[in-house]
Amino acid sequence: MRPAHPTERAVGMTAYVSDTDGTGGRLRAADDHFRVRELERFSTEPIDASTDAYPHLVFRATLHGWDTNDFAARISDALGVSRERINWAGTKDKYAVTTQLFSVYSTDAVNLPDINDAELEPLGRAGRSLEFGDLAGNAFEVVISDPAEPANATDIARELRAFGSFDGKFGRTDGDSDGGPTTDGSGATEPSDSAPIGVPNYFGQQRFGSRRPVTHEVGLEIARGDWEGAVMAYLGAPTEAEPDGTQAARSFIEETRDWQQALDRFPNRLRYERSMLHELAACDGDPGPDDFRAALESVPSNLQRLFVHAAQSYAFNLLLGERLERGLPFDRPVAGDVVCFTDTGDDVPAELTLPDTDRLQRVDERRIQSVTRHCERNRAFVTAPLVGTDTELADGEPGEIERDVLDDLGLRPGDFDLPGEFHSTGTRRAILVRTALGIEQAGEAERDDSDALTLSFSLPKGSYATVVLREFMKVDPIHLG
Repeated sequence: MRPAHPTERAVGMTAYVSDTDGTGGRLRAADDHFRVRELERFSTEPIDASTDAYPHLVFRATLHGWDTNDFAARISDALGVSRERINWAGTKDKYAVTTQLFSVYSTDAVNLPDINDAELEPLGRAGRSLEFGDLAGNAFEVVISDPAEPANATDIARELRAFGSFDGKFGRTDGDSDGGPTTDGSGATEPSDSAPIGVPNYFGQQRFGSRRPVTHEVGLEIARGDWEGAVMAYLGAPTEAEPDGTQAARSFIEETRDWQQALDRFPNRLRYERSMLHELAACDGDPGPDDFRAALESVPSNLQRLFVHAAQSYAFNLLLGERLERGLPFDRPVAGDVVCFTDTGDDVPAELTLPDTDRLQRVDERRIQSVTRHCERNRAFVTAPLVGTDTELADGEPGEIERDVLDDLGLRPGDFDLPGEFHSTGTRRAILVRTALGIEQAGEAERDDSDALTLSFSLPKGSYATVVLREFMKVDPIHLG
């Protein structure tokens, strides 16, 4: 292991599991250097099915340089329907070529418009709209341009195979606490080149804000019941990544709490900050806790939920970092762990093995061997909590880690019994993500595009491509977004 970039450490990603120096390089030199294809999990009826029973048209769109929300607005304008009739399963990056599903209520395939830089393929009809999360995962093909050390990718891949594969065990196996790859007398060998790589299933930098990672800070203050602290974490906290004027506006509000004057200083593009300021400026006298809560509730409901989810994600990242630090394995359980089993649905794409966090089991000493065999066969995953009101913490050393991290954050599961959109029951999440990896290098010429690396891999929904790319590139995370 080696320490992560300081910006990543600030959001709980404390280490890289690969020791080899990064390749360096840059992403998205062109839109087609970052390709994302949804691995679909949504069934449809034939295109000529009854529109009464199946009122939603489902189509596949391949988009070149389109933001998902902007494309939805363009479709709604072209069809002359409300934007609320357009739905999709996952939001994708603008600077990319993306292939994803959309549904439209009450329209026919013949009405689909021609749109620049978009290829639309009608698939069928459905009885309900697509909902966020109606996919199994995503397949990625990513070009790393101008890598400084492209040859290092092979060694990094080898280390990640050791981390993710039972062929080359990683972490404590017999009471030692050194961490790293070990041979414990059980026949561990160097993983084959066809073995999957494994990385900690961190929440990527985008979860917290790539340029201004404060979303989790807002959520932590909400969970602690400090509504004013939550508002100020969002309005204040200037960062050097922002324009000078924005930094000055954030400093002004921290120093003065003059909500009305701040409206003249915050640029119009910061519409959520301005919504909060308008709410506070309308108060009669100094705002109290209910006023600060109302300011937070003035932003869209999905952002309200994101604040709390980011706090949960930050705690999750810290849990993974502490597990790494202690040398506990990620690919198999120790006593006290909680595992989930594999989703065995017939509609799971062949590229993926999906965890089913509704099927959980605690692992005591008696069950370690049998559950380990399930993990070896990709039938089970070790989990950690996204803490909420229904969270039951693990036992043994994993439970000790969970309690220590929550204590350090000043949190307990009951703190997420919050009003409205801020409430969260929590869940559990697999701590390891495995994927087959393809690596191609265009050529051997130095300092030329022919040195570009292409990485191909697939991830389950909710896992971040950047958690794979960061291990290979080891650059400032602002260059991974």
